[in-house]
Amino acid sequence: MLSSINHPLLCPSLPKHGYCSSRTRICNIVRKKKARTMAFASNEGNSEVGVQVGEQLYLGLDFGTSGARFALIDRGGTIHAQGKREYPLYKRKETVDWVRSWKQTLFLLLEDIPFHLRQIIASISIDGTSATTMILDSTTGEPLWRPFLYNESCPDALPIVKSIAPENHTVCSGSSTLCKLVSWWNTVDSNKESAALLHQADWLLWLLHGNLRVTDYNNALKVGYDPELDSYPPWLLSQSYSQLLPSVKAPGTPIGVLREDIRTQYGFAKDCVVCTGTTDSIAAFLAARATKPGKAVTSLGSTLAIKLLSTSRVDDARYGVYSHRLDDKWLVGGASNTGGAVLRQIFTDEQLENLSEQINPMKTSPLDYYPLPTVGERFPMADPKMAPRLHPRPESDVEYLHGILESIARIEAKAYSLLKDLGATQVEEVFTAGGGAKNEKWTKIRERVLGLPVSRAIQTEAAYGAALLALKGAQQCVQ
Repeated sequence: MLSSINHPLLCPSLPKHGYCSSRTRICNIVRKKKARTMAFASNEGNSEVGVQVGEQLYLGLDFGTSGARFALIDRGGTIHAQGKREYPLYKRKETVDWVRSWKQTLFLLLEDIPFHLRQIIASISIDGTSATTMILDSTTGEPLWRPFLYNESCPDALPIVKSIAPENHTVCSGSSTLCKLVSWWNTVDSNKESAALLHQADWLLWLLHGNLRVTDYNNALKVGYDPELDSYPPWLLSQSYSQLLPSVKAPGTPIGVLREDIRTQYGFAKDCVVCTGTTDSIAAFLAARATKPGKAVTSLGSTLAIKLLSTSRVDDARYGVYSHRLDDKWLVGGASNTGGAVLRQIFTDEQLENLSEQINPMKTSPLDYYPLPTVGERFPMADPKMAPRLHPRPESDVEYLHGILESIARIEAKAYSLLKDLGATQVEEVFTAGGGAKNEKWTKIRERVLGLPVSRAIQTEAAYGAALLALKGAQQCVQ
């Protein structure tokens, strides 16, 4: 399992990207922790549950589109505890109160962690959905506006963004974080001076460490941050709303220790460090341990997200293609709105399991669909007006499911083909993460359609990747 730690993004020898001035103090706290942890582990008898004396654990939390998970690992990558929660759907007027829902889910997950393991957790990190954007009061952290969700498009802001950004830049998509910021900026008349922008993961981490205005360069990509230059570009900084932008650090950078009130309430150690996070699809990539160019991860959750490890960077907003930095390489890809959310609209989990068993994956389905949960697509084509195509529906539910699964596989194949045409390293092997990885018939369909080896990743949960980032942060403190 040690190889799971040798991922480029998790290497503690990476250049430091604007680490906070308090990092040395944070790390000095962590260096003093081991002796106290050894005594605690011995006294509490944690060895009875597979934790060695002196062992420290690392917590990752994944906030996906439909629910949240946690994974608790040791230095070798072994999972000691894991769990999940669906989001409680609180309503505010006619809409879901996502802020309340996410916050309650975070603290429910902390309660779900076995109590005897909490005091030996050395560090925490969180991933969230890409481009889920929050506008907050910079003093109190209270939301000034409802969250803009990951798949929400702001076409009103797109012409403005296109007028200031380079042609085909990542932000030149209606669902980009920058479009959401510009849309909000042009909608409201007050509270602009006190406002701050954070992503979903940043805000959840803020609830734990209390330091507002901190993000990571993966989440910041879609607001316009340049990961090659490690800075916001001049064309963005010259805009009046740039005052809302957070400082940017590498994923897995220590930010601060866990807030005292949370530590006391839940029984965590006072020197537990909170680290910057990443997006959910990148966390899933890290968990899959795809470490060589040409290796790719398709995350089949509520949506379909692909990430290909490439030696060259590719960004083209015409197709919703963008690249995240990963050490000296690039994670090239994008996220489609197709995926499990469409299946859940039509079938129950039990139906999906039973019907899938009856599918012959070696047989080509003649049905040609474009499964979307609602109007709008992001990748492999960015078209906010694209309508779902799920008809004609055959009498046989087996044939219908077969057609939907194969149509999603064709979208996946088109996505990887597009990346090659745009200059990315050609895909050689695909690992699968997310709930769809469990469907063996779907895996065989995808292998046939893609013409490539397709397998389930050894670790399939983004929470595991977030835990590896927490481990990275702790490792920085002992170098």
